[in-house]
Amino acid sequence: MGYIDLRKMDRSAKEAIRNQIVRLKKQGKSGKEIEEITGVRQARISEIWTAYQREGTKSLRPKQSGRKNGEGMLLTPIEEKAIYRTIIDKSPDQLKLAGCLWTRQKISDYIKRTYKKTISVRCLSNYLKRWGLTCQRPTKKAYAQDDVRVKDFREKEYPVIAARAKAEGAEIYWGDETGISNTENYERGYSQKGQPPVLKVETKKELVNMMSAITNKGSVCFMVYEDSMNQQRLIDFMKRLVMDSPRKVFLILDNLKVHHGKILAKWLEKNKDSIEVFFLPPYSLELNPDEYLNHALKQHVHSGEHPPTKKDLKHKIHSYLRWLQHNKTRVSAFFKHEKLNYLHSYCLVPE
Repeated sequence: MGYIDLRKMDRSAKEAIRNQIVRLKKQGKSGKEIEEITGVRQARISEIWTAYQREGTKSLRPKQSGRKNGEGMLLTPIEEKAIYRTIIDKSPDQLKLAGCLWTRQKISDYIKRTYKKTISVRCLSNYLKRWGLTCQRPTKKAYAQDDVRVKDFREKEYPVIAARAKAEGAEIYWGDETGISNTENYERGYSQKGQPPVLKVETKKELVNMMSAITNKGSVCFMVYEDSMNQQRLIDFMKRLVMDSPRKVFLILDNLKVHHGKILAKWLEKNKDSIEVFFLPPYSLELNPDEYLNHALKQHVHSGEHPPTKKDLKHKIHSYLRWLQHNKTRVSAFFKHEKLNYLHSYCLVPE
């Protein structure tokens, strides 16, 4: 007869066989009979029964095989902690390694250079998994962004704006412009492996621009236009904003050149009782909640039915933004992005 090898069975199956052997022994079966029923050799049956008589049900549970956790590691706990902090706090180029992102190969090279230990890329994957580090697509940050200026806006400038808004009964709007074309696509589709699906797009590129402003309470004001932004067009948008808002408007914008024009400055001076403009630090898109509306808008426009003409493009833009105007909770959700946590420490609008 063919015998089974308990060493090649998984833990649950091995435990089930051992329990069966003990149960048959208690029923008075002989070793030969149990061997025929289970396929386990008599010598092994005797070992299992003897261990059960000595240790009880504890002996029926298979012991953990392999090395104990933390045993035989190439890196010491102190080295692991130091490497983890290096990956979190520094980029490869800061340590004179090629590139700005940590890959397994770069981490392996760093360990070899620093600790004189060679760890294969495959082995390093186990370390990274245990440290809770995963390979992710990076977020982008402008080289020209001033970290000190950004910190000052979060901790000093914005709290002052929020305090003034509360004291003066004003409402804070965040505004931004964006361009949407008919040739881009966000959607993915299934196809045969190695044969990506084909998406037919218009050869003539159509571009439509849009400016919007939102509040954390879900208000949305927008304007769709074809030509580039200029001071008069921005004034027209601000007039709409003031007309739609029951309170004074505090509008926070980026540092686009047109936002600092002389014609606009004169208009703002005449209308300072109804609207004031404040500016984000340069190259700090992630601080503006309206940027997340722009991203959601483009995902909508560039998914589903493709807009071939400028008319179709405008239709998709208008339909989505009007839907947002009736779904204030969706607009408020843009303010919950982790990059906007600094807003939640302060009153965004007066009660």
